[in-house]
Amino acid sequence: MMQTVLTVTAVVLSLAAAGAIVRIGRGPSLLDRVLAADVLLAIFGAALCIDMAVNRHLNNLMLLVAISLIGFVGSVTVARFVAERREGARES
Repeated sequence: MMQTVLTVTAVVLSLAAAGAIVRIGRGPSLLDRVLAADVLLAIFGAALCIDMAVNRHLNNLMLLVAISLIGFVGSVTVARFVAERREGARES
């Protein structure tokens, strides 16, 4: 049963990662690319959590925290940049 669940989650995460990579490559705007990169980081974090649950260890916990912080800070930074850029375009 555990092997079936692990296989299904691996397939789902792989398909989601493939979709995010395609969106990073194509994505018509900067926001699409940043959102897809954030989703890819979340998928990687989910894979780390699954690995920790299956193997019953916490070795990847610091890596998971670092990835989460990088994703959050990156998304907030780009969102603020785009908001300032749009605000500047309105004032002109």
